[in-house]
Amino acid sequence: MTFSANISLVLPELVLGVSALVLLVWGAFSKKTTPVFTGASVLALLVAAVLAAIGPHGHAFNGVYSADAAASYAKVAIFLFSALAVVLGDRWLAARGDQKFEFPVLVVLSAVGMGITASAGDLISLYIGVELQSLALYVLAAFRRDDAKASEAGLKYFVLGALSSGILLYGASLIYGFAGSTRFADIAAASHGAHGLGLLFGLIFVICGLAFKVSAAPFHMWTPDVYEGAPTPVVGFFAAAPKLAAMMMFARVLGDAFPDAVSQWRQVLIIAALLSVFVGAFAGLAQTNLKRLWAYSSIANVGYALLGVATGGEIGLHSMLVFMVLYMVDVTGFFACLQALSRDGKPMETIEDMAGLVKERPGIALAMTAFSLSALGLPPFSGFWAKFYVFKAAMGSGDVPLQWAAVLGLVGSVVAAFYYLRLIKAMWFDAPAGSVDKPQPTARAIGFAAALFSFPIVLAALVWLDPAAKVAAAAFGHL
Repeated sequence: MTFSANISLVLPELVLGVSALVLLVWGAFSKKTTPVFTGASVLALLVAAVLAAIGPHGHAFNGVYSADAAASYAKVAIFLFSALAVVLGDRWLAARGDQKFEFPVLVVLSAVGMGITASAGDLISLYIGVELQSLALYVLAAFRRDDAKASEAGLKYFVLGALSSGILLYGASLIYGFAGSTRFADIAAASHGAHGLGLLFGLIFVICGLAFKVSAAPFHMWTPDVYEGAPTPVVGFFAAAPKLAAMMMFARVLGDAFPDAVSQWRQVLIIAALLSVFVGAFAGLAQTNLKRLWAYSSIANVGYALLGVATGGEIGLHSMLVFMVLYMVDVTGFFACLQALSRDGKPMETIEDMAGLVKERPGIALAMTAFSLSALGLPPFSGFWAKFYVFKAAMGSGDVPLQWAAVLGLVGSVVAAFYYLRLIKAMWFDAPAGSVDKPQPTARAIGFAAALFSFPIVLAALVWLDPAAKVAAAAFGHL
């Protein structure tokens, strides 16, 4: 393949990389963030999303990078939600007089890393994408340096992230040692029919490293503290785009590099999925801070997504891809509503703060009710359809342990319903705790749009989302 052909395949990441450098120099000289600057970063992400959607498919740089339907599906979602994060973060920081040009640059750089991981065809390119994404996210977590909780969140995320990167690298080195290559296609050929103990040990270490990135139990310990301490729009970003990128990493490694070892890695994923569902369900019961509560909710939802990956094949990966996009809309909308709310200039972040919200801000209360019912899995909201796809795939797999895992996952969903209903009860039936400040218009508008997507727009969206996810799922395992 010619150099120009390779460049055409990596064009979305190239556009974002160049844009990040231009924005960095622009910001360094202007020393302030203007609407034009923010608009330029959003435009770069939207252009990258369009290029990912319409760009050619193929394998670049000797198979290190895969531009296929799966990568296009994931990158369009990642870049669009990254653009939303820039808009939400810019307005939130501006309201606090803490606007810095580095914020959009860091989001763009993390989007580059997520794009690389979505297209990784090699363990080295996977790791480069993981680290580029992670380093930007560490800084975003501690973006408000004068806030002690934010600094603590960034430090915890960085230290535990470094540990997980070491585990991931150790597993990758074992796989390379026993397979003789870092390319997924070569690893799949080496593991075909003969799964050596060393190769499987390496795979387990890689799964553990990736489980941290997606905050799956028992590697979830960083999530509640980071969610509580990081700025609210950053938390909304953490809970959306990086989660899809991490699930794509799972799909790439397991679906492309180890397609014949399903029976080996499925057991590990089922355990991680069930631990995530029950840790998220039961630990969330004790939470009063909404950011911590939604951290445990995200851990539980990662468990459901992992059930889809554990199912394997086109059906399982198709269910995971649909689940993740629907979940991303809900969680982005929830945190948009949360950042729009304040009382006497102080953010409303606890269940007590939401008391009687329907009397003060009925629109936002209705939107947050929709997100809570959706996360609960109540029909006809988008969260119901997301879980329906995952449970249907698991039950139809013919694998008895996986079918029992789906049943237990349903039980976990029932347990988690308590804390969603507790929030709804506080908003609708408790006495108001005081007057609520005027909501930030941009965050409120995005929250309302996401609520409308949750129902009824999702019913129409599934008409094109379902076939798009099917085409994307069919691309795995064809390096």
